[in-house]
Amino acid sequence: MQTATHLHFKGNCSEAFKFYAETFGGQIVFALTVGASPCARETPPEFHDKILHARLDFGGQMLLGCDALCDYQAPRGFNVMAGVDDRADAERIFNALAADGTVTMPFQETFWARGFGMCTDRFGTPWMVNCAKPQDALAVAA
Repeated sequence: MQTATHLHFKGNCSEAFKFYAETFGGQIVFALTVGASPCARETPPEFHDKILHARLDFGGQMLLGCDALCDYQAPRGFNVMAGVDDRADAERIFNALAADGTVTMPFQETFWARGFGMCTDRFGTPWMVNCAKPQDALAVAA
């Protein structure tokens, strides 16, 4: 079994996925607009350039998304976790996600991580970026 995060956007899914592809070093492998789909005839023309489904692949993982065509609600009650092995890379990713967004917890060392931070990016997606300490270091702390 595999799970993946599926994000909804307020009309800017294409922009967000291009940003995520650059930030995470991934590739958008699929992007279907409403206008290119079978439901285009039933959808108002102003939605035809919106994303019906997109997939970004990076590091053996995927991120899925779409534009919410009605009743968009900002994400609540979760964060997307980005676990990064290299502290400098984790900090770079955190800074990119936090730019023009809101920082909830600045990127810093914690008892469990060489670096950890929380933010909501400019697209409204809440993120945690974690660069974990080695397990043996955590066992000593316990």
